Amino acid sequence: MGLFDKLKGEFIDVIEWTDNSSDTMVYRFERYGNEIKNGAKLTVRESQAAVFINEGQLADVFMPGMHDLTTANLPILSTLKGWKHGFESPFKAEVYFVNTKRFTDLKWGTQNPIMLRDKEFGPVRLRAFGSYSIRVTDAAIFLKEIVGTDDDFNKDEVTGQLRNIVVSRFSDALGESGIAVLDLASNYNELGEFMQNRLGGEFREYGLELVKLLVENISLPQAVEDALDKRSSMGVIGNLNQYTQFQAANAMEAAAENPSGGAAGGMGMGMGFAMANQMGGVLAGQQSQGGQPAQATPPAGPPPIPQAVSYFVAVNGQQAGPFDMNALKQKAASGEITRETLVWKDGMAAWTAAGEAITSVFGQTPPPLPTQS
Repeated sequence: MGLFDKLKGEFIDVIEWTDNSSDTMVYRFERYGNEIKNGAKLTVRESQAAVFINEGQLADVFMPGMHDLTTANLPILSTLKGWKHGFESPFKAEVYFVNTKRFTDLKWGTQNPIMLRDKEFGPVRLRAFGSYSIRVTDAAIFLKEIVGTDDDFNKDEVTGQLRNIVVSRFSDALGESGIAVLDLASNYNELGEFMQNRLGGEFREYGLELVKLLVENISLPQAVEDALDKRSSMGVIGNLNQYTQFQAANAMEAAAENPSGGAAGGMGMGMGFAMANQMGGVLAGQQSQGGQPAQATPPAGPPPIPQAVSYFVAVNGQQAGPFDMNALKQKAASGEITRETLVWKDGMAAWTAAGEAITSVFGQTPPPLPTQS
């Protein structure tokens, strides 16, 4: 600073800061040993706050507007300086301008995968990233807890710590949520709002407000994603037999469009059809209705044992039974049924005499004796 500037600014009567950057959060008003004149003008623009520091002690805080620096609006500084009846002489104090605008598009992300147990896939590793936005709501706390005596404090000096807090709390919340991996994408908004509410108190301890937190992506390792892609492809293909035939038809069409193939092309098509038929048969045998391999077909066994034949019996005008052949033989032996007793079973058109329908239950009648000659 030249001699002329030093003499011109011997007593400061206008205090203001026009921010020409996009990342400065706190700026200490520069001067060359200057004293602030009694009645000086302090201009605090929108999205700013001005904090006065006296010998290391936080004094008065001014919000947006134009202020005359007098005893009336410097109550804390007046007490610290011992101005009981006002003052006329200039005074010295550090002035910090705090940027209270919203700082957006601050990034967060997991440096290492989050290990958790998924109810469908079992143990999995997940990576997550997103963005968040903050603003200073309490300039005094922010200066005291974060900035200290830094004369030009930018957002990069605090976002590292904030990012670590976000990642740590998000990892814990994701593990406790129990949300299936395949359902996480449908819960990004809910996770973001939950984390915003959960982290609000910790950010307020620094004089900050967590305005918004967004979850942009939660991903699996590349190898697992590739396996999922293959699984999805199988679901899209559906019937593997039809797909194989379709591929063979495409191969035949391509060969037909290449007349220079000649005999070799015809031989290739023939081999292709043979292989397609064999693969189609194998795949059709392995594929079940759900697209999964079917269980191995067990070896053929003997046919089921035929069911015993049963008959209903008409006894004294009432239907009885059914009785199997052993029971009918016992009833025939005891005389309960005779050859004239009506019987019926499934498949017979009408009731029939037992002597005609079930002759086996009655004893064989011996043939007549031969005549003596």
